[in-house]
Amino acid sequence: MFKKKECVAMLLAGGQGSRLYALTEKVAKPAVSFGGKYRIIDFPLSNCVNSGIDTVGVLTQYQPLVLNEYIGNGQPWDLDRTYGGVKILPPYQGKKKADWYSGTANAIYQNMNFINRYNPEYVLILSGDHIYQMQYDAMLAYHKQMNADCTIAVIDVPIEEASRFGIMSADEEGKIFKFAEKPKNPDSTLASMGIYIFNRDKLEKYLEDDENDPNSSKDFGKNIIPAMLAAGERMYAYPFSGYWKDVGTIDSLWEANMDLLRDDCTLSLSNKQRRVFSRTNAEPPQFIGEGAKVANSLVTEGCEIYGTVENSVLFGGVIVENGAHVKDSVVMSGVVVKKGATVDYSIIDSGATIGAGASVGKDKASAKGITVIGADLDIAAGTVVEDGAMVNDAYYEENLKGGNR
Repeated sequence: MFKKKECVAMLLAGGQGSRLYALTEKVAKPAVSFGGKYRIIDFPLSNCVNSGIDTVGVLTQYQPLVLNEYIGNGQPWDLDRTYGGVKILPPYQGKKKADWYSGTANAIYQNMNFINRYNPEYVLILSGDHIYQMQYDAMLAYHKQMNADCTIAVIDVPIEEASRFGIMSADEEGKIFKFAEKPKNPDSTLASMGIYIFNRDKLEKYLEDDENDPNSSKDFGKNIIPAMLAAGERMYAYPFSGYWKDVGTIDSLWEANMDLLRDDCTLSLSNKQRRVFSRTNAEPPQFIGEGAKVANSLVTEGCEIYGTVENSVLFGGVIVENGAHVKDSVVMSGVVVKKGATVDYSIIDSGATIGAGASVGKDKASAKGITVIGADLDIAAGTVVEDGAMVNDAYYEENLKGGNR
């Protein structure tokens, strides 16, 4: 007889990620690449393993193929377990009906059978689109210490940014007495990180009630949390002070990659106690050519650099040819930047080719915005891609196929 699990994690990874434009046209947001050799989902999965949580349900929906293949049997994260481990949970045909997940709460509701089979006392709810390192076991210990029904991880944000988040007001002991989802005039700076621990019986009750409410948005922030607070449940704010970044936009994804190049960045990819695990192919050592110049950059194994790379993050297998110049950019795996080409203040998705003498983006100081080149696109020699352009397949066919000289 299998032993019950104390805590089961549910990772919401089905979001479309429309604000990442070309980067999420073919993959789900949690499968987007980050930091030279990782994907966004590596962070919550690694946090689970490092916190002793070995049962994780990953709820997928939008463009799940790449994400499903990447997670596989969970072996890179030590989640290939006979009992527990990582399990992919797409929407499915039930006895009564089949439904896409209609909100974060509905997604968990549809998978209560998965949770209940492990008979856990606690359920950890996670988002799949944040970059951070966190000990969930410490949060669980806090939840138990406070005898809470629900604990919400919070981070202190500047007051001018507070209206972008769900905002908590809590007393000196951390007990939440007010919650407002994206308030216009926030009276607190404690922002929800979208990380929740619930007592399972309470979670199941409120999900059931919410599912039976035809006017509900089926969302934790909009519905479940306010309902529990209104009912007087014991709800506590768990303060987190480490690095945390919501990478749901092009700007925030670029910024998070650039943060890795700063000496004072508190996100450590080399911390052996909080290792970030990933499924990456073995690559040969990086090669820096005799005339190459590399400054303040993260250059992953498998790269070949013959030109100039400044203040940039390069993923495995990137080739920068002679005379090519990459600056202030994120260049994902397998990209080739041909001789004499320039890439400035841009994100280049995997497998793209920047032709000889082509120009992508513009100096950060004068650019309209970050330029994005979608996966596997071939930018012809001599082509000029204007700053701020979002080059997906449709844009490419209309404006750039065969070059724009």
